[in-house]
Amino acid sequence: MSLATLDATQHPNLPKSAPTLFTAKAKKSLSFEQIAKAVGRDEVACAAIFYGQAKASPEDIQNLSKVLDIDHALLTEQLSGFPDRGRTVEMPPKEPLIYRLYEIVQNYGYAYKAVINEKFGDGIMSAISFSTHVEKETDKDGNNWVNIHLRGKWYSVAALENLSLNANIVQATFFTILENLG
Repeated sequence: MSLATLDATQHPNLPKSAPTLFTAKAKKSLSFEQIAKAVGRDEVACAAIFYGQAKASPEDIQNLSKVLDIDHALLTEQLSGFPDRGRTVEMPPKEPLIYRLYEIVQNYGYAYKAVINEKFGDGIMSAISFSTHVEKETDKDGNNWVNIHLRGKWYSVAALENLSLNANIVQATFFTILENLG
């Protein structure tokens, strides 16, 4: 089995937790799938924690500490902040596999948008209320295929406008209260 490792020179913007996690992963010779099962997360979500792209819950920190044999206090210190999403990859990406994912969006982005809009109406798919999963598929001829599932919560424009309207009401109420206090 081939394991994903970290070459910090290739990723200068990773958080302090990345070398800690990847070193322990290599030392234990564990795959993301194995770690994810022990932690109770999907393997992509687990890998996103390693790269600083997902927030680790206190339970994630506890489980990662246990499975990777990392000091809990150190891991808590390194993983308790908020992710700095998107900062670790320069755009356009230079790593070939990541570039191909970027290329998929470049080539099919408007086609995805058109089909999604026909099915759901006007709105957006969340990348926050989101999950993803990767599967290996082998066809009848023995060719391997990557199967990536993307699942994002749908927000219609009407729902977004209501959120914006409600936020404006809350803000106006807040400022009214402040004026009355002053």
